[in-house]
Amino acid sequence: MSGFSELRKGLSNIEALERELNLKQLQINRLLNITQAINNNVSAEGLFNMYKSFLSWEIGVKKMALYIREEEAWACASSIGIKEELLALDIRKYFEKYTRLNNVEEADHPLIREFDVVIPVRHKEHPIAYVFIGGFSEEEDMYNKVQFITTITNIIAVAIENKRLFKRQLEQERLKREMELASEMQRMLIPTNMPSRPGYELASIYKPHYGVGGDYFDFIEFDDGKIVFCVGDISGKGVAAALLMANFQANFHTLINKRTALDTFIRDLNTSVNLITQGERFITFFIAEYDTSRQALRYVNAGHNPPVLVNDGELHMLNKGCTILGSFPELPEIEVGCVPLEGEAMVLSFTDGLTDLQNESGDYLNEEMLYSFVRNNYKLSASAFNRQLMDRLEVFKGGKSYPDDFTVLTCKIFTPGNDKYTQR
Repeated sequence: MSGFSELRKGLSNIEALERELNLKQLQINRLLNITQAINNNVSAEGLFNMYKSFLSWEIGVKKMALYIREEEAWACASSIGIKEELLALDIRKYFEKYTRLNNVEEADHPLIREFDVVIPVRHKEHPIAYVFIGGFSEEEDMYNKVQFITTITNIIAVAIENKRLFKRQLEQERLKREMELASEMQRMLIPTNMPSRPGYELASIYKPHYGVGGDYFDFIEFDDGKIVFCVGDISGKGVAAALLMANFQANFHTLINKRTALDTFIRDLNTSVNLITQGERFITFFIAEYDTSRQALRYVNAGHNPPVLVNDGELHMLNKGCTILGSFPELPEIEVGCVPLEGEAMVLSFTDGLTDLQNESGDYLNEEMLYSFVRNNYKLSASAFNRQLMDRLEVFKGGKSYPDDFTVLTCKIFTPGNDKYTQR
């Protein structure tokens, strides 16, 4: 009898070894399947389905919830044997306490009480997944199963994380290409060769934020001795602002060449902008028309920072006009400003990025500082004035960066009889 018992015991050990060997072979096959699926770029949903099927049918897991990090949020990507109302409960605040494989004991949360084990997955020191496992019977080889579940969960979670990071990289590259295209588009829209004539001179400073901004300036010279110049600030940044700027520039040139009165021009320009933006975006805008034969400056300020006019040594704010463009289908009222110019005059127009500039103490470049600079330097040529202004800005801001786009358009005007009129 003792010999028969020993034989039975030996057969039982052989059967146990065969089962263990079969399980190991099964695990190797599944690892191979999942690795091949990852190499074949199977979708995240496909990987989750493989994971769920393997745990349920071949490992015998009765309860499971897999949480995956998606950007800064967590989502339950797969589950087994858990009611929907429990899965709807929030357990994210419990995640930080699980830094390694843990038994779930005496949990005070109804969802966590469904499980026996929690397995955290970390990638580059950051948690990327948590899998909660439950429903094991006491006679099962729980240790070996949990070890393999840990391995396969790590492979799946890291693959999903790599997909997410790769997708983010592609998106960043796409945005970078779009920004480069938008920046190139803006460079084509912004004038580079500024005019210098016997009666006037223009000079500009253009500093788009991160390569693409919402600032716009332009000028057009006409054969009858008139020049139109403008500055605008388009709400928003990036590609959307660049596209709106391109549309705005096209409408500006089309409408200004109709040679209508300034108030009619502004109404038509507002209509064209509103048709595109539907009131969702707006443009602050300043436009001036200088008539060299009459030495008169006519202008409209559409909600823009009031430009500074120095006329015969006195400072004036050019604030007559109307509300911003694009917000309303119809502009309620437009007031056209008109200023006769004498001797040597200068118009300094700019966008709000200039006065938003801060120094290292947190003080802003306020308008009074700007006005003082204008009083002391308006006798310079337009280009020399702008160089002095940039030097002053660099000293003022110190180590601070420019917080926004900013544009400066300086127009020097010399009326007949002024000594500098014939020197241009």
